[in-house]
Amino acid sequence: MDFRKQKLAQLDRDGLRRRTEAWPETGAHVHAAGGHMLLNFSSNDYLGLAQDPHVKARAMAAVSQWGCGATASRLMCGTLALHEELEAALAQLAGTEAALVFSSGFGMNVGLVPALAGRGDVVFTDRLIHASLVDGARLSGATVKRFTHNDASDLARLLGQTPCEGRRLIITESVFSMDGDLAPLEKIHDLSRAHGASLLVDEAHAIGVWGRGGGMARMLPAASRPDFMAGTLGKALGSLGGFIACTAESRDFLINCARSFIFATALPPACLGAALGAVERITQDPDMGGRLLKHAQFFHAWLMAEGVPLPAFASQIIPVPVGTNDAAVAMARRLRECGLLVAAVRPPTVPQGTARLRLSVTLSHSEADLEQAAVQIGATFRKMEPR
Repeated sequence: MDFRKQKLAQLDRDGLRRRTEAWPETGAHVHAAGGHMLLNFSSNDYLGLAQDPHVKARAMAAVSQWGCGATASRLMCGTLALHEELEAALAQLAGTEAALVFSSGFGMNVGLVPALAGRGDVVFTDRLIHASLVDGARLSGATVKRFTHNDASDLARLLGQTPCEGRRLIITESVFSMDGDLAPLEKIHDLSRAHGASLLVDEAHAIGVWGRGGGMARMLPAASRPDFMAGTLGKALGSLGGFIACTAESRDFLINCARSFIFATALPPACLGAALGAVERITQDPDMGGRLLKHAQFFHAWLMAEGVPLPAFASQIIPVPVGTNDAAVAMARRLRECGLLVAAVRPPTVPQGTARLRLSVTLSHSEADLEQAAVQIGATFRKMEPR
């Protein structure tokens, strides 16, 4: 048996093997094989903009004018007027001087961290940051120190105990993707300034939802905002790609130093047009995110009333702790039989022993959808809860 078969066999034994599944549509209601309808709680299309008529029209108009591909990297001839139009709109949304669009959110982070830190530097990371940031920190060659999740005191301890003659960089998320909880951004910012560190905040799950669409950092006083805010076009904005919101000088630095910007083919017109259309929709209706959070809070309360053990409400991402990989997969399978599409999240996406169901609430879910789902999830959890 070669190493591939051995690895797949081990994944099967550990309840960690994953498979793709093709779907005939996107949205809060999707048809599965056999034609039956599922309520979808696995999507990150938080504002339902991936199917918004204005967003789709913007994408189609972009393809009509510029074609299907940007045809080159940004520094060759791939920068279209639409790239710069989107960057100006994103900077305005995030409340920064400038923004820089990347072809991929994951690739952006992998290239961003090595641009900001290298050998002789120290990177301080929350233990639960996204895999792309973990990989970027590893590739940077810097010393990496991990602080306890959302624990500013532990970060302060590490900053005080770690000598560094080079640069210091602190990395956290604002809304964490698998726990849905929120970082203490002001405390972390104060520590960054006290210890001469730069601060990078990943706002992938906050853009479009918090701060009237501009993210959690937009809600802070201007003096308490991070040096670099990483966002995505592929969640609440319903498109694809990543962006950094920062100063104009930092933008120029990244154009010249971030390898995942320099060497990647530019984001195609359809994605640019869709993202620009989404920003326009959010600008016209900046309370969309606030309505989503109220929506999610109702769902959280209904789940609690059904006896589902949950952490305190924080965001549109609601984790249901299960524990074992097999139990999480079994619960997800049972919920699918009941008409719910729910992701069973297992290591390495989450730490060992913390498998869970991840419920992602969107504006495309009606209150009736959420009530129905809460009842079904509660009944399933009561029947299958590990003893």
